[in-house]
Amino acid sequence: MVKELLLEIGTEEIPAAFLPGAMAHLQTLCEKFCAEERLSFNAVRCYATPRRLILHVEGLADRQEDLSRKVIGPPKSAGYDKEGNPTKAATGFARSQGVEVSDLIIEETPRGDYLAVIREETGRETPELLSDGLPKIITSIHFPKSMRWGSGTLRFVRPIHWVLAIYDDAVIPFEIDGIRSGNLSRGHRFMSPGSFTVHSYKSYKASARERFVMYDLQERVDVIHRQISAIEKEVKGRVIPDEALLQEVACLVEFPTVLCGGFDTDFLAIPRQVLITSMREHQRYFSMENKKGDLIPYFITVSNTRPKDTSTIVAGNERVLRARLTDAAYFFETDRKHSLSDFTASLQGVTFQEKLGTLAEKVERIRKLAQGLAEKIGLIDPDALDRVVSLCKADLCTEMVGEFPSLQGVMGREYALLSGESDAVASAIEEHYRPRFVGDLLPESDLGAVVSLADKMDTIAGCFAVGLKPSGSVDPYALRRQTLAILGILQKKGYPVGLGEMTEVALQALQGKVDVDTGACRDEILGYFRGRLSAMLTGEEHRYDTVDAVLGAGFDRVRETRARVEALSRFREEPLFEPFTVVCKRAMNIIKDHHGSDVDPALFKETCERDLFEAAAKVEDELPALLDTGQYGGALNAIAALRDPIDQFFEGVLVMDKEKAIRNNRLALLTRIASLISPIADFSRIVIE
Repeated sequence: MVKELLLEIGTEEIPAAFLPGAMAHLQTLCEKFCAEERLSFNAVRCYATPRRLILHVEGLADRQEDLSRKVIGPPKSAGYDKEGNPTKAATGFARSQGVEVSDLIIEETPRGDYLAVIREETGRETPELLSDGLPKIITSIHFPKSMRWGSGTLRFVRPIHWVLAIYDDAVIPFEIDGIRSGNLSRGHRFMSPGSFTVHSYKSYKASARERFVMYDLQERVDVIHRQISAIEKEVKGRVIPDEALLQEVACLVEFPTVLCGGFDTDFLAIPRQVLITSMREHQRYFSMENKKGDLIPYFITVSNTRPKDTSTIVAGNERVLRARLTDAAYFFETDRKHSLSDFTASLQGVTFQEKLGTLAEKVERIRKLAQGLAEKIGLIDPDALDRVVSLCKADLCTEMVGEFPSLQGVMGREYALLSGESDAVASAIEEHYRPRFVGDLLPESDLGAVVSLADKMDTIAGCFAVGLKPSGSVDPYALRRQTLAILGILQKKGYPVGLGEMTEVALQALQGKVDVDTGACRDEILGYFRGRLSAMLTGEEHRYDTVDAVLGAGFDRVRETRARVEALSRFREEPLFEPFTVVCKRAMNIIKDHHGSDVDPALFKETCERDLFEAAAKVEDELPALLDTGQYGGALNAIAALRDPIDQFFEGVLVMDKEKAIRNNRLALLTRIASLISPIADFSRIVIE
């Protein structure tokens, strides 16, 4: 028989950013529990509001599935003597399993015959399992931050005030941190603060709605969307899309009501992004624009109540926003009294990192790196590059960025234009911070891309040099993100620079500042790049061994590496792939301890040797043009044509001939074959299933 489980953990307000992760983890914990306890179910769903986490399991079986398992004991030869009588090994095994010797069976295995017993376990009742399991699930929910509250011993994101736990209208009894489970829930904190009794998920759903609790996050998002649409029609404007803010405000409320307020049009003189950021970061307001894309003096806020008179709430929000925008206007006017270059002197007093020095020192390292990159790339105005580098961090010393750190780069561009800098320089100042997050835009201009690469490479090299390597969840300088950013920029731009060269130049720029083993540090950094690149490529559904094989042949040029991965992935679909890979792996296994020598055709004893030699020579003639133009698929097909000559070679000769000269010549021929494929992939790493 199948029934329903409903669990609600009532708490004080949980931070909005924690709710999506908590819901996902709660669902994972429940599904894992059911799998381990052999409990079948139809669906597991999790919901959340700031004051509660909810678990609903549909179609949960009323008892465990019965278990029949086979326990293997000692070998048959040890369990019975020559006359067939049980030995101490057999009687001891039977006793340990709680059965008679006569209940033992003989199990045939690849290792021989063994004694065994079939154990039958009757499934336990679900309520009994839930009483033990639900407290463990609750205490296992992961939050970015948790602590003990009051005199309790439980570490949790916020104090727990109640626990609702029912299975088919019956309370699942347990206690957690002094709170007993029951069948009571609570309504909205302000509009319906009392308790109510729950008999089923259906009754919970109806009662929660009556008490102004909209517990489904997606429903709250949809309601906010609909109410915003209605307001947009009223004011003849549109909300600037912001999915992250929408999710955040939906996680801040249990019963959303969307309100519209306004502000003085004088504030529209403040740069667009400053207004948007001020409203978003301080107040969680949505900004609005007209059809032309110009900001209009309205904002959207989401209230956690259904007020009878909205004017008081709107007026309060307008008053707070007026103060915020007045501050923003003051910061803007104060900064405008100076040119952007005036702020560069202040970089001397700002520490980037204790061992790596000031931001002014970082700028000089960026300059060295950027100049080296620009020389390789060409087509970059050296004067413009020098200007971008000089100004790229200047806005960090402005009042505006001090108040709104997320505007770094944005204000650099704004103040650069106001200071008379060219559009190219101003845009590159903003672009050099990109990408700021996963999925963000990459730099468009070469100026911005080069300075971005130099900035990020300096940070990575510096942090590794002073021992600030990312580990687990600890990554204070966002090296993972910066590494992926470098890979993304190099992939997009296809610059003729390698990761190894960039790393070496970055470490050279640190000389005199940091005492470091350059060679060892370089290897660590490149190993980290390899790990990030591997994760990125396997995340794009390339097989792990395809990626490993390609990276094993080198990964210095990112765009070229990706092209090799894509070519090998396509080649895997060809009928020739598996037989060719088999002979490649065989050849590489034979030559792994051979250190190379020239092939001497005069030492060939069999026709198959000369045939392979001539076929390889033909491929050698074709290959350079294919590799130089990035035609890796064509190169693989050309090399794969050697499959038959290699097969015939293995069939026709004994590679490890007794005569040393013959043996070494055949090893040299196989080494020559391996050298053809080695620029594309290390086929010894490919797994044939």
